[in-house]
Amino acid sequence: MMGDRFTFFGFLARRGRERAETINSVVECPHVAVVYEAPGRVAGTLTALADAGASQRRAVVARELTKLFEDVRRGTVADLAAYYADEAPRGEVVIVVEGKPEAVRDETVWRERVAALRTAGVAPRAIVAMLVRDEGAPRNLAYRLAHGRNEHDHGPADGH
Repeated sequence: MMGDRFTFFGFLARRGRERAETINSVVECPHVAVVYEAPGRVAGTLTALADAGASQRRAVVARELTKLFEDVRRGTVADLAAYYADEAPRGEVVIVVEGKPEAVRDETVWRERVAALRTAGVAPRAIVAMLVRDEGAPRNLAYRLAHGRNEHDHGPADGH
């Protein structure tokens, strides 16, 4: 779990909308999330995180940190949920969950969007702006797609 940022969520609400919203916030967090949890709720919290979309993320359940019986268990959220389903840990528990990975954009999706925008008569400059702003496309890729250039083209799009 690399990174220099984390979000501390503290203790989660026991139930209800607030708990569901916080679980979702942990799952959507782009960097490491740190949660305190009561020992009897560790399995339920890990299961909720797995069900909300974090099942394959790396996680750590640490208990009794800085104490004589300190214990740290690593695995995926789903693996740890299964492990703690049978026996709750004892003592103070901290759950650390890897951040949500950045979505890998498929260039095909951007090409389709460019084709639709071109058909609608949108200027290349506006297409570049839309791809960068709305789609998170790298500017050089957006420019190349908006102007109909291949990766190895260096001249104008129409070949002149």
